[in-house]
Amino acid sequence: MNAPASETRKFEAEVAQVLHLVTHSLYSHKEIFLRELVSNASDACDKLRFEALAHPELTAGDSELHIDVSWDPDARTVTVRDNGIGMTRDEVVANIGTIASSGTRRFLEAMGSEQKADARLIGQFGVGFYSAFVVADKVTVLTRRAGAAATDGVKWESDGKGEYLLESAELAERGTTIVLHLKADEDEFLKGWELRSLVRKYSDHVAFPIRLPVEKDGKPSDEWETINAASALWTKPKSEISDEDYIGFYKSLGHDFSDPLAWTHNRVEGSQSFTTLLYIPAQPPFDLMMGGRDERKGLKLYIKRVFIMDAAEELLPNYLRFVRGVVDADDLPLNVSREILQQNRQLERIKAACVKRVLDLIDKLARDEPEKFATFWKAFGNTLKEGIAEDHANRERIAKLLRFASTKGDGAKQVVSLDDYIGRMAVGQDTIWYITADSHAAALGSPQLEAFKAKDIEVLLMSDRIDEWMLGSLTEYEGKKIRNVAKGELPLDEADKQKQEEATKAAEPLLKKLKELLGDRVGDVKVSARLTDSPSCLALADFEMAPHLARLLREAGHEMPESKPTLEVNPAHALVKRVESETDPAKAGDLANLLLEQAEIAAGAQLPDPAAFVQRMNRVLLG
Repeated sequence: MNAPASETRKFEAEVAQVLHLVTHSLYSHKEIFLRELVSNASDACDKLRFEALAHPELTAGDSELHIDVSWDPDARTVTVRDNGIGMTRDEVVANIGTIASSGTRRFLEAMGSEQKADARLIGQFGVGFYSAFVVADKVTVLTRRAGAAATDGVKWESDGKGEYLLESAELAERGTTIVLHLKADEDEFLKGWELRSLVRKYSDHVAFPIRLPVEKDGKPSDEWETINAASALWTKPKSEISDEDYIGFYKSLGHDFSDPLAWTHNRVEGSQSFTTLLYIPAQPPFDLMMGGRDERKGLKLYIKRVFIMDAAEELLPNYLRFVRGVVDADDLPLNVSREILQQNRQLERIKAACVKRVLDLIDKLARDEPEKFATFWKAFGNTLKEGIAEDHANRERIAKLLRFASTKGDGAKQVVSLDDYIGRMAVGQDTIWYITADSHAAALGSPQLEAFKAKDIEVLLMSDRIDEWMLGSLTEYEGKKIRNVAKGELPLDEADKQKQEEATKAAEPLLKKLKELLGDRVGDVKVSARLTDSPSCLALADFEMAPHLARLLREAGHEMPESKPTLEVNPAHALVKRVESETDPAKAGDLANLLLEQAEIAAGAQLPDPAAFVQRMNRVLLG
């Protein structure tokens, strides 16, 4: 069924919300509209150049791709036009009137979590077109898909207040024209010098010519001039590129107002030739932890300067998804597809080179620029930890970059490397000790640390949710075992072993009494070698999941196997002695259960019956 020649449609609810936020909140960076529209135009040219490889007739008669920016002081309009791929009627509706790739909804969620609207989010969420309404009270789009007939053009028009007009239009040329009808107080964008300045500031490194009319007598003429570099920055020798050039290119590439934290630019020659320009941002992109591989757009793949695709998954592993940049290969086939990429050995070598460059760059920050490394770690440390499980070949390199809090740190988080720890180990110590908890305070205050503190043995304090999972793949570093202080039997010297055996033998009646009082709430009760000050703690089997992580997984809807904890007690503690001497079975039961429950709370476990715990506590306090 053919679509009507002209119709008025309502925006989807989320798009209407975005328009309201954009038009009322982003006044501090109004000029981003030009960056975003030029960026979209550049993408349209890239797509056409790629499609024309297989279908050269698409560019027949107009093969020089370019972007034109013009203004009309009398009509009070700014126009951005490209002769790229263009859009069909259905594509116009999909790209402008409805949700695209869930970006709009995520934009709203992020904006809702901010105290005020942040302009840098606009481009990152793929909703940059809507920034036109920051300066315009009406926007007109005229577009025709490459290869379509002149009569298949489409006109889209809206004032951004809830509806848009969609109608057929006869257009002589392919591509997209966006006309912004400026608001009454936006005269600054009707000046040629201002538009030139903005293009050079935000879009100088767009790889297509951006043309503006030559100004004569204060007005635009019919003569055009190219005002941007219009060349692929990464193809230039590094000696010819300034830091400002690198930073400017990053901002146009990553839709980011902030400078990048660091970058690396390399050209590889030989049996396989390619260029990489890779950036580490100073702050994480909005979707970093969402894990949607299909939506990742960290690196752009070019082949002989022809844009092929956003191909982060094929060019970098998931744990480096925060990296932005380009890869330009000389030797891949131009008709490459994502399926071909996944099986391409040349690309595997490029991917390995990209990983090496990024890890080299992070390592250099750690060595030479500790403040920048601290910024990196705060933003991307947890993401990097994923590489311990994902990238076996680089596990040692990644492990060297990890940072953790420590019982010998200064109280701040992530201040100790594994190498720091090993450098401080006592003679004869062959194990790196750590503890996991759901907060730094819980880790630092855990009763399981007491024996280690007494013997001045350093323990790493791990409180990020990913740590327990990561350490399933990191059991050794530089020949040293990595062990959880709360799991398994502690290694004891002969003197301590004898002391432990004597304490266990002396406490046999107590242990028997506690097992009877606690019944099936525990798997076993033992005398602890871990405790010096606290009355009790939980002990885990070597491969048992930490209670705080099991609780989080249950809350997330995962089924977890039931397990009965082992309770360890300190027979010298007054509370344990009170259990031992209590003759009233009810009071002894309350005390025994409180020993278990306080151990569970300290370990981050979920109490099976919080109300019963409160009642028990009240009885003991009042009794």
